[in-house]
Amino acid sequence: MTTRYASGVSAGALAAALLVSGSAYAQERAAEVEELIVTAQRVEENLQEVPVAVTAFSAAALERSNIETLGDIALRTPGFSMGQVDPIQQNFAIRGIGSAQGISQNAGGDPSVVVFVDGVYAGRGGTPDLDALDLERVEVLRGPQGTLFGKNTVGGLVQFVTRKPSADTSLRIQGQLGNYDRRAVNVRGNVALADNVFLAAGASIKTRDGYEFNETTGNDVNDEDLRTGHLALRLTPSDALDVILSFDVTDQDQKGNPRDNICDTTLRGGVHCVGVNPDPRVMNAWTDGKMRRLVKTYRGEVNWETPLGVVTSLTGLRDVKLNYVTPFFSNPVNPPNQIESTETGHEKNQQFSQEVRLAFGLMDERLRGQVGFYYLNEDNGRTHWLLQQFPAPAQTGLAVYPQTVDATSTALFGQASFDILPTLTATVGARMTWEEKEGHFIGRKVSGPGLPPPLSADYDVSAQEKWDAFTPRFALDWQPTEDVLLYASAARGFKSGGFQGIAGNGASQATPYDPEFAWSYEAGAKTQWLDNRVRLNLSVFRTDYEDLQVSQLVPLCCVVVGNAATAKIEGAELEFDIRPFRGLQIDGSYAWLDAKFESFATGATGNFTGNRLPRSPKDKVNLGVQYSTDLSGWAALARVDYSNQSKMYFEASNIPTQKQQGYINWDARASLTSPDDRWEVAVWGKNLSDELVATYVTAFAPYRQVLVPYTPPKTYGVTLTWKMQ
Repeated sequence: MTTRYASGVSAGALAAALLVSGSAYAQERAAEVEELIVTAQRVEENLQEVPVAVTAFSAAALERSNIETLGDIALRTPGFSMGQVDPIQQNFAIRGIGSAQGISQNAGGDPSVVVFVDGVYAGRGGTPDLDALDLERVEVLRGPQGTLFGKNTVGGLVQFVTRKPSADTSLRIQGQLGNYDRRAVNVRGNVALADNVFLAAGASIKTRDGYEFNETTGNDVNDEDLRTGHLALRLTPSDALDVILSFDVTDQDQKGNPRDNICDTTLRGGVHCVGVNPDPRVMNAWTDGKMRRLVKTYRGEVNWETPLGVVTSLTGLRDVKLNYVTPFFSNPVNPPNQIESTETGHEKNQQFSQEVRLAFGLMDERLRGQVGFYYLNEDNGRTHWLLQQFPAPAQTGLAVYPQTVDATSTALFGQASFDILPTLTATVGARMTWEEKEGHFIGRKVSGPGLPPPLSADYDVSAQEKWDAFTPRFALDWQPTEDVLLYASAARGFKSGGFQGIAGNGASQATPYDPEFAWSYEAGAKTQWLDNRVRLNLSVFRTDYEDLQVSQLVPLCCVVVGNAATAKIEGAELEFDIRPFRGLQIDGSYAWLDAKFESFATGATGNFTGNRLPRSPKDKVNLGVQYSTDLSGWAALARVDYSNQSKMYFEASNIPTQKQQGYINWDARASLTSPDDRWEVAVWGKNLSDELVATYVTAFAPYRQVLVPYTPPKTYGVTLTWKMQ
């Protein structure tokens, strides 16, 4: 209930009346912030009534901002940053908590921020392309989510929610042309097969030329050739039973992305830089490399209304095949002689998950919550080849590292909310998780006069380890008015332990690293003002982060992961959505983050206590301005998105060569929609200021060289959409 003055006029209405007057005020009241439904607590709730920090993108918002990738999502989300070793292997960080660099290349490792698709954990092998799914929305949950979602959500998570098949018949065909010879086609449709059987399907094809050029081979690299498909069948045999069976596939086949080699010409008279092109989009590698990924996901969801509550069963089966050749280090000294380090790998992953939960409401919904059981099994086989070609014979050779890891995770969880007063609610939840990983690891010299780093001697070892984790959550929320929700919470999350990806010897390979844990304390406010024309959401938090899995590059050896640190993270995030009058929308966010190591175990690379955590920019600003109007019956819409992110580091060392300078990004889109809403034509541009932004940095101190892949340059194009309604 909104607060009222003695005259009976609500506070929101009185403030709005100060902005506009008379009949103009009555006309403008229709401009309201849209209501967003999210499943941040595994049940559908209004975003403004959920005591969790959530950024949500509706299907319309995804389209109007031309969001196509998780990188686009991260750019617009406070506290969320993303890096990637290559277009397939990505590293996410939320509020400073992210995966150790290179852990995605580890058969026994896991990320700190994960993706769920319709509630099913999407593990290894990269995330599905957004066009592979008919998305209803995307949700980003910030902070540990260990109670309801479980393992590897120590930093937060991204949740894809697809549109359920329905009785509505629809068809949408979209084509796109852009620079770099970009071509894309996307088709989606929905049809009722019977009164209680509905089918939804979609497919897309995306191709474009590469963003970079390899002078050695004469070919463009980092191109795109992506094909996706989605199929969902929904059955509603009764009002109490709802069953959805779905399948999606992603087939990606493209050249690799050799790193830019940034050379220090002052070292050894610049001899080691001979032949290196200074253009960051021009590479010098003996091979273009390749990336081939095939992901198949089968999901089954059953919702059954019973006298006890709604029983939900989620079954997921994921099959991933990944092949890649990456020219990691390329340095033409006195061409055509090449100094090369090339990684070649093959990975096959099979994942099965099963979750059953009961959502209940008792005492006239005064007490509500859910309890459940979760099981996950992953079989991961990975073979990694490392070819090193150097002038020094002792450093030249080929080594192979086969790995197989079988991992299981089992959990019991529950959460309950109780209305102490009609406006005051207390929430308590907990999850108990048991995990086990069992692996077989081999390191073997294949050829060469010497053993190439990091292999100091052949090994063949097996290892096994078990862990358990207790991750509770406590929250209290108070709603003094219809438009204001205040909350405070404490939550614990964890990330699984694991084994090294490539070790220098058998003892190191067989030694596991332990899980990492984080306690997060948060207070927030979710508010709407001026008759729902202004939305302001604020959160402040502190996180105590323990047993961090930190990666360190050991010179002439390898990347070693260990529980090397503790950290304290503090921050604040503000999100806003303002509708001053019909047609105009101003939205965005600001995030401030102070994420530093409180302690750091001194190792081969030094003590980094007091340094900033990787991928944790101190300041991040997003601003979107959108205007829509009617032009002789045609709907016109224009939108500009601005992002400004301060500097961040990619490793704990915080050395200048491991830093991404602060940068600004501009995106824009303008569209016209026909009076019958069937046709839309849109022109768009991304990274319009053509910023050069690193996604991953590897520094080789002995040679004063930095190897960097980059985000896409300036791109632009036109999109034509036809809808049958």
